[in-house]
Amino acid sequence: MLSRLFRRFTGQKASKDAAKKRLQFSLIYDKLELNDTTLSDLQKDIVSVITNYFEINKDSLELKVKRDDNVTALVFNTPILQVKRKRA
Repeated sequence: MLSRLFRRFTGQKASKDAAKKRLQFSLIYDKLELNDTTLSDLQKDIVSVITNYFEINKDSLELKVKRDDNVTALVFNTPILQVKRKRA
């Protein structure tokens, strides 16, 4: 009970929730036949393209695969620091 109260005030999630989320991601990756190398390569490619147009915080980016019912989505989330202007 005390640990639940502590998590509530500190915003920490229960370890069971974190384990459940990791298992869900593993199942999605297995179904899509994605491995860590593929996701890492994909993230590098996406960052390469995005940095042509924006300055981003590379330390805060996230690449996730989400699945709802029959739909799988690739979600890339990163803070945009500045738009790069092309010189004419």
